[in-house]
Amino acid sequence: MLAAPVDAVPEGRDLVHEPKWDGWRAIAFREADGVYLQSRAGRNLTTYFPDITRAVRAAVPPGVVLDGELIVWERGRANFAQLQRRVTAGRAVLHMARECPAHYVLFDLLADVGGRVILNLPLARRRARLERLLAGAPAQLTVSPQTADMREVSDWLLNWTVAVGIEGVVSKRLAGRYEPGRRGWSKFRTRMVTEAIVGGVTGSISRPEALLLGRFDRRGRLRYTGRSHPLTTDQRAALAEQLSLPRMPRRGAVAHPWPNPLPASWSGQLDRPEPLPYVQVDPTVVAEIDADVAFEHGRWRHRVRYARARPDLSVYDVPLLLGEEEGYYGDPG
Repeated sequence: MLAAPVDAVPEGRDLVHEPKWDGWRAIAFREADGVYLQSRAGRNLTTYFPDITRAVRAAVPPGVVLDGELIVWERGRANFAQLQRRVTAGRAVLHMARECPAHYVLFDLLADVGGRVILNLPLARRRARLERLLAGAPAQLTVSPQTADMREVSDWLLNWTVAVGIEGVVSKRLAGRYEPGRRGWSKFRTRMVTEAIVGGVTGSISRPEALLLGRFDRRGRLRYTGRSHPLTTDQRAALAEQLSLPRMPRRGAVAHPWPNPLPASWSGQLDRPEPLPYVQVDPTVVAEIDADVAFEHGRWRHRVRYARARPDLSVYDVPLLLGEEEGYYGDPG
């Protein structure tokens, strides 16, 4: 079951709210002879999370089907990059599981002991059964917090987004059944308004379709930080007047700090691992953007919303990348 984006956390007597965790959504099938982990897109994640499959096999009876979020904690905060490294770890995955174990934060029960499907039961009853089932489970298998108290929701949004790394709140009806593939839940993402430097565009300079954005690190290097959603017709026309091709470099320098096409690894999109062709522009235009809080290792993991150009700001007014963010990129190639 999926969640539709909303602009505000909904309120109502029949609604409950849960943190929107910064991890990978996964369904766990406890089969008679083992455990099968499946991503939201249907991908087999089993071999990447031996620590989770071991915990589910030890604590959960055969026939049970669970729904939740795979998370890796680092210093008390969700670390999405550690999840991604599981996929490319190869033989080192067992070492990674020992050194930086994953957790499975659970929020729904789709089939009970013996394989009894309970999708048609209301959420309140599915939740009660989930809590009983995991009462004695190890800490790696945790039931997600849930509340109807809007004051607690406000605390999550104000404090947990930074301290814990949640992305927002998911709201659900207590009486709702589980409908696979339907957006019957609501999700509110915590967002912020900030600035970034336009370093490239998809499409063309005269008709930009989306922006490739960056920020300077402390050494004065422009680092790629993310990509925007498609621009509106009016935004394209206004930006085209401000964009220009990179200036001719001085001797021994490069015309632009990013490779073209943009390496697939920079996008962080494992479902579309292809280099991205784009048009390099002179990095002198400051963009005001609306972004969610999933900013990790110097990049926005989700696309940002372009709001407007800020000709009143210099590129040196844009916030710098600091600390460990600078070590994430490496040199192209």
